[in-house]
Amino acid sequence: MDGISLLTITVLAVFVGFEVVSKVSSTLHTPLMSGANAIHGIILVGAIIVAGQAADPWVLAVALLAVVLATANLVGGFVVTDRMLHMFHAKKQASTKEAMGKADGR
Repeated sequence: MDGISLLTITVLAVFVGFEVVSKVSSTLHTPLMSGANAIHGIILVGAIIVAGQAADPWVLAVALLAVVLATANLVGGFVVTDRMLHMFHAKKQASTKEAMGKADGR
């Protein structure tokens, strides 16, 4: 493929991805992040394999950059997912404490 075709596909993928992600409700965000983290793990493994088989220094540099970026993306996804789960957990604890307070007659 020539460069214009690759650029066109990339731009269309960015627009479609933005539209899909912007339409997701906050309730579905955490499960989708978990699925995305699994995909990022696969991407990380692929980048490691490419880096291990690279013969050209430029390919090795790009592959190592891909490993670093995929790792940052994977770790960041897990951090965001963990934070969101803690937000739901805190709401659940607060509602449980309110229910216990009402049962005690407070």
